[in-house]
Amino acid sequence: MSAPKNRAEKFARISALEELLTDLNANLTGANENYLKDSVERFPKIFLMGPHRSGSTLFMQWLADTGLIAYPSNLLSRFFGAPLVGAKIQQLLTDSRYNFRNEILDFTTGINFSSDNGKTKGALAPNEFWYFWRRFLPFEELDYMSPAELRKKANLSGLRDELNALANIFEKPFAMKAMIMNQNIPELAEQFDKALFIWIRRDPIFNIQSALEARKRQYGDISAWYSFKIKEYPKLKDLDPLKSVAGQITAINRSINTGLSCLPEKNKLTIQYEDFCRRPNHYYEEISNRLLEQASSRDIKIPEYRGKAHFTNTNIWRLEEYSQADAESAYQSYIHRF
Repeated sequence: MSAPKNRAEKFARISALEELLTDLNANLTGANENYLKDSVERFPKIFLMGPHRSGSTLFMQWLADTGLIAYPSNLLSRFFGAPLVGAKIQQLLTDSRYNFRNEILDFTTGINFSSDNGKTKGALAPNEFWYFWRRFLPFEELDYMSPAELRKKANLSGLRDELNALANIFEKPFAMKAMIMNQNIPELAEQFDKALFIWIRRDPIFNIQSALEARKRQYGDISAWYSFKIKEYPKLKDLDPLKSVAGQITAINRSINTGLSCLPEKNKLTIQYEDFCRRPNHYYEEISNRLLEQASSRDIKIPEYRGKAHFTNTNIWRLEEYSQADAESAYQSYIHRF
């Protein structure tokens, strides 16, 4: 197995920050447990599934901007080990209900719909929240476990309780990226009566291109593995980069399709990235209706849609190392595999 690549400088972690957050969260654990007393499932959860570079960050930014849901922000992500405390602190610092004589107005509340390999800017911009997920999922070399092993070793009930409590604090449905469980959807779905799994799909050829570009940005090396180590990782990691990524995207989509096939229609929604860019208001209505199927209008307030009328998708071939025809050929070679 090849040695892991170092991140490019702008993506490198800051060790002092890591140490500070680890210490802070450890000392807030007791307070976080106190807020778990209210972990009844009152509001639906929205879990965003899909391959990396499929448009998931743009989608989360859009959904957060609508005001329909609560979500993990960059501020909340600093409290990955004590998110219920973090949610209360976020409310204290950013919620207009607690604004005393404009003493604290230093947090960015707007969402600018830009990102860099999934990273956003602004205290209240959406965060991927992977540190939170990893508290409950004892993944080791692979970011996957068999259903039986996951049920035995993971703290799925703890994950459920914290997400229910988070939604209750914000008094809204709680939406988040959940791609770390792309290959364990049924095990996640078992924990919730009120959940909507959204699968965001992108034209696979341009999804492949974007994933290769992300490798170069993150590591300066197109051959370096990027994103979660799926169960097919041992077979794909040492292949030619184009074949590796084509297999990665295909395997993820196949796993999601299989996982969602077990769920009732009211609990799942597939969104094509290109169509979402054309008519986001349509999907706002779709999501709103699905949420209302799972909770009463008394509990969920549906704001009037005031968001973007459309987005420009980025499906233009840019890659120099391979042609679009090369990517199409690589993708076709995987359609009937896995």
